[in-house]
Amino acid sequence: MDVYSNSMSWSEVRDLFRLWREENVRKSVEVVDLWERTLQKKMHKFGDERLLVLEQVCVAALDCNRLEVADACLKALLAEFPTSLRIRKLKALKLEALERYDEALDILDSIIKQDETNAAPRKRRIAILRARGKIPDAIKELTEYLKKHICSRFMSDQEAWQELCELYLLEQDFARAAFCMEELILHNPHSHLIHQRYAEIRYTQGGFENMELARAHYCLALKLSPNNIRALYGLFLSATNIAISAKCTSVKKKENNKLAKWALKEINNRYEEQCGKSNEVAALEGLMNSLQISPIA
Repeated sequence: MDVYSNSMSWSEVRDLFRLWREENVRKSVEVVDLWERTLQKKMHKFGDERLLVLEQVCVAALDCNRLEVADACLKALLAEFPTSLRIRKLKALKLEALERYDEALDILDSIIKQDETNAAPRKRRIAILRARGKIPDAIKELTEYLKKHICSRFMSDQEAWQELCELYLLEQDFARAAFCMEELILHNPHSHLIHQRYAEIRYTQGGFENMELARAHYCLALKLSPNNIRALYGLFLSATNIAISAKCTSVKKKENNKLAKWALKEINNRYEEQCGKSNEVAALEGLMNSLQISPIA
C-alpha cells in the first residue's frame, strides 16, 4: 500500500482508479487510502470524472466500514444530484452497512418502482434477505428476478444463476441447485469450474444416474483444465461408486475401474510432483470431505 500512496503522482492514482473501475476490481482498502493521501485534495482537477471517483470511494469506504468517508462522498454527490437513482442506491448501501435493513429495503423498492429494468437494486434486496437469514424469501425474490422477462437480459445473468444455486444449496435442495448449474453450463460451456461444481452437486445427490452424470462432468472439467486436482478426486470417487453399484454391468464395471485407476495414478503423480514422494493414503485421506457440497454462508 505504501508503494501506491508514496511513489505515485495524483495523475497516476487517477489512472489506477480508472483501471479498477473498468476492470470492476474491488480494492476497497487501497481506494480509501489513496483517496485520503492523494486524490481528495486534487478533486478540482478531475472535471466530470470527479463524480465517478466519489461514487467509487463511497462504495469502497462502506466496504471498509469507513462511514465518515462514505458520508462525505454522499454529501458531495447529493449536492449535485439529489434525485439520482444511483445516489439513492448508495444511500441504501449505507443503511445496509448500518444494519438498518428495513430502511434500505424501502429505498430499493422505490428505485425498482421507478425503474423496473434496474438490476442492481433487485440484487441488493436479495443480498439483504440473505444477510437476514431469510433464504426462502431470497430464493423467491431471485427466481422472480430471473423470470421477470423471459426474453430479457435477466435470463442470461450468470451471476444471478450462481447466487440462486448457492441459495438452493443452503436449503439442501440439490435438484434445483443442479438445474441452476445446467443453466450456467449453457451460458458458459467452457468453464471447468462450472462443470466441476455441477459434478459435485450430482455426486452429493447420489444414485447411479447422478454418479454417471458426475463422472461425465468431472471428465469435462479435466479436459478443460488438466491440472484440476479436485476434478481428479471427483472422477476417482464417482468412477469407483459406479463400479461397485449393483446396477453396473460387467462392461461398465471394467471401464469405470480402469478410469478410477487412471485417476488415482494421476493423483499420485501430482502428489509426487508437489511433495517429492508418493503417499497414496495421505493424498486420499481428505477425499470425502473435499467433495462435499458446502455452500458459502
